Amino acid sequence: MTPEQITDPVAYHGEGPCWHPSWGGLRWVDMLAGDLLTLNGDGDVDRLHVGKIAAFVRPRSRGGYVVGLENTIALASSPFGDPVAEPAFWDDSNLRFNEGGCDPWGNLYCGSMAYDRTEGAGQLFRVSPSGEKTVVLPHVSTSNGIAFSPDGTLAYYNDTKLRQTDVFDVIDKRLINRRPFASSDGASNDGLTVDSEGNIWVAMNRHGKVRLYSPDAEILTEIQLPVQLVTACTLGGPDMRTLFITTSRENLEDPEPEAGAVFAVEVDVPGMPVAEYGG
Repeated sequence: MTPEQITDPVAYHGEGPCWHPSWGGLRWVDMLAGDLLTLNGDGDVDRLHVGKIAAFVRPRSRGGYVVGLENTIALASSPFGDPVAEPAFWDDSNLRFNEGGCDPWGNLYCGSMAYDRTEGAGQLFRVSPSGEKTVVLPHVSTSNGIAFSPDGTLAYYNDTKLRQTDVFDVIDKRLINRRPFASSDGASNDGLTVDSEGNIWVAMNRHGKVRLYSPDAEILTEIQLPVQLVTACTLGGPDMRTLFITTSRENLEDPEPEAGAVFAVEVDVPGMPVAEYGG
């Protein structure tokens, strides 16, 4: 499978792609610029500045979207409205949100990291539809991709510093029994997504590829990209068979010409409709 570049290198640090029909298809973030990006039908990219950091974006079940900011989340009531920030989750200026995702029951999972990369300084939060905040993991270094199996019984998660993908059992809508799922062979496991057959697609940052695992952790295929900083991926398109991949040129002295672009490739197994935040 050979990915096609579908945007110019519009992002310094592209992250968190998410496909949803309410906003016309693909949306992602230019994280460190604090911008929310939307791909138009004509191929142009719209940019909305939301704050110092734009960590992730997900649709809301009641309409609109939720976006992660530096130290809180913000809610928009319509797909193209301006988001309104909630109260801050913390007051430590060394921390910022980094990635997030939703479970099948409308809870939002969002994780943090330290600007100075202090190990274990971040946390993974669960935010209920009513807005209740719970710390799920108290000590994470670089909280990244989280996604759930089609039947909702497993959750896959990357703390990039560990250079592996972990898996949880999901019992009574809670994450328990965390354990290693697959190692990265030295790559920095970044964003991930799960398809309708339960396979796990993982962005292998610094190794320039997306790796596909079976539910048994067998490596099924790898998609090579022309850039080294591959940050995240999601499945979308009219038939949910297009894998969209975001990339970055963060801190590269000599970035590849395509770094910061979005790539797309057609795959055999469709994805699932994105889980929405119930709040």
